[in-house]
Amino acid sequence: MFDIQREEIDWGGQKLVLETGQVARQADGAVLASLGETTVLATVVSAKQPKPGLDFFPLTVNYQEKTYAAGKIPGGYFKREGRPSEKETLTSRLIDRPIRPLFVDGYKCETQVIITVVSHDMVNDPDILAMVAASAALTLSGVPFMGPIGGARVGLINDEFVLNPAIDSMEDSKLDLIVAGTNDAVLMVESEAQNLTEETMLKAVMFGHAGFQPVIDAIIRLAEKAAKEPREFSMPDYSELAAKVEEIAGEDLQAAFKIAAKTERYAAVDAAKEKVMATLCNPEDENAADAVIVGDLFKKAEAKIVRGQIIKTGGRIDGRDLKTVRPIVSEVGKLPRTHGSALFTRGETQALVVATLGTGDDEQFVDSLAGTYKETFLLHYNFPPFSVGEAGRIGSPGRREIGHGKLAWRAVHPMLPAHHEFPYTLRVVSDITESNGSSSMATVCGTSLALMDAGVPLKAPVAGIAMGLIKEGDDFAVLSDILGDEDHLGDMDFKVAGTSEGITSLQMDIKIDGITEEIMQVALEQAKGGRLHILGEMSKALGEARAEVGEFAPRIETLKIPVDKIREVIGSGGKVIREIVEKTGAKVDISDDGTIKVASSDGAAITAAINWINSIAAEPEVGVIYKGKVVKTVDFGAFVNFFGARDGLVHISQLTPQRTNKVTDVVKEGDSVFVKLLGFDDRGKVRLSMKVVDQETGEEIKQEEKKAD
Repeated sequence: MFDIQREEIDWGGQKLVLETGQVARQADGAVLASLGETTVLATVVSAKQPKPGLDFFPLTVNYQEKTYAAGKIPGGYFKREGRPSEKETLTSRLIDRPIRPLFVDGYKCETQVIITVVSHDMVNDPDILAMVAASAALTLSGVPFMGPIGGARVGLINDEFVLNPAIDSMEDSKLDLIVAGTNDAVLMVESEAQNLTEETMLKAVMFGHAGFQPVIDAIIRLAEKAAKEPREFSMPDYSELAAKVEEIAGEDLQAAFKIAAKTERYAAVDAAKEKVMATLCNPEDENAADAVIVGDLFKKAEAKIVRGQIIKTGGRIDGRDLKTVRPIVSEVGKLPRTHGSALFTRGETQALVVATLGTGDDEQFVDSLAGTYKETFLLHYNFPPFSVGEAGRIGSPGRREIGHGKLAWRAVHPMLPAHHEFPYTLRVVSDITESNGSSSMATVCGTSLALMDAGVPLKAPVAGIAMGLIKEGDDFAVLSDILGDEDHLGDMDFKVAGTSEGITSLQMDIKIDGITEEIMQVALEQAKGGRLHILGEMSKALGEARAEVGEFAPRIETLKIPVDKIREVIGSGGKVIREIVEKTGAKVDISDDGTIKVASSDGAAITAAINWINSIAAEPEVGVIYKGKVVKTVDFGAFVNFFGARDGLVHISQLTPQRTNKVTDVVKEGDSVFVKLLGFDDRGKVRLSMKVVDQETGEEIKQEEKKAD
């Protein structure tokens, strides 16, 4: 019934198995892949005919995690998986980026790749396995995919590169790098690093590239046994029509791409396009060309002019040379009531970034297959349509916004102070107010400034720069700080973020069939110069974190109590801690180890809450002077509430140095008094004294003073 084919290799100390022929046989390609005991199912389905009117390749990648894979039941009312999590969205993008450029140019049949995690061993992260499985399923499917690709994760543990480290060991790694590519070139890089050098990052990329070569070989062997016949597809010859487009619009486009201002340039390009459409796509002409095809050829004409100009002369659209960064203006403290804010402008790209400091109540609970954990640093990126001069729909964040936000998160995260040293929950929101290239790197710069403006003691400021590539044959040019057009019409989007000392994040996407080590080395060195320049411009606004958190940010004080006192501080059903919060106005967060964080923007509220907690959790010390209140008078003395809920007796003989005939001659109920704790009697009752304390100052009366009296 089944024609099962499989390949098995040892990969980084784990058994990798690729199997096809038993599951999902009606898909064009299906592979069940396992690494250790983590298993994913990857399927590929591609329509037989292209949808009419499309001017893009309709590829969709969906990575999805089933909670049953880890022996869990989903939370929530419906008890089933809902909208994609951030991890699922990011992994879908991670797989899409290296496979998209390898489909044959002109292929426009709707194609869907679905990868489902069906088993998770808590050792091997499914994302790399998902990428490998998707590559294998595409290679078997018969669609015009010029793969296979491989992928690998690289860690740096004890100064040694590790291939596909276990999930737990990543806590000790200075690097989390994912690299994908073919057998001879790199296509995609995504990483977070602990301030590593350019040389180390390049070695890590090449280590990963070498590490996944056995996987590519295994996919090829599996394809030799089980691949479907390749679909017949050839790109139609539009050379004659392309020549007409260039003839009509060539001079206009040459002139348009000499205009530095984006809005004016776009207007000139649109005018050239309208001229082409009016000439070649007149609906009244029986021989009119297809508007979608002409539009695609017009884009290629744009690319030809821009790319040719850069390769031949080194001149760019806005007149810069290859290495110059656009003018930068940085401002901090832009918004008066926020905890920290920055407006970062680079050319025609601008980010308004706001930092908010929160408490333990604001931590985000993340429910993943590997378990639930708390996140104390949140970074949200928004890209409203007005930023590019358009009207558009406003809704929940899309894949691009989630991906750009995570890239900026990775860039800044390594430079944050340890949570136990700065116990705040940090949320940063980056609203892109203008965009013409690399708004994610503007977000990195703005985030660094906003956090420092809020008083967050970053280890070092962080800046980011986007690099581009134009490659024609053996000739290539690397571009610093690319414009939107240079991104769209170029061959690479290479983003590098870091400090003056090293790299904290690296992301690379290639639109051609890969780049070499030489090009990456040039790009990294050129990016370093640009990054240092940007850091210098940022320092004109703010070079280091402010000495204190913002005026309107909460202050957090930390104290430690014995674990066996936690229950008393919380109280039955949380009664005590609720009362503390309500009456003092401070937020109180208690950890299982007895660490308590008390937060408020009012210092008096923090002090009141800490004193209250100490009065419950701490024990009064013999010989210490306390301020208390008389709660009851009796013939033989007065009872004073002096330590939280703790009362003690001031015997009539301890009220004043002189003989006292009647207690109420000295104190009455409700009086505030200073008392010294003398000790405890045989029954454990508290003995207090007022006569040894100056009731005006609260200072102890020395023996000499008492003798003089």
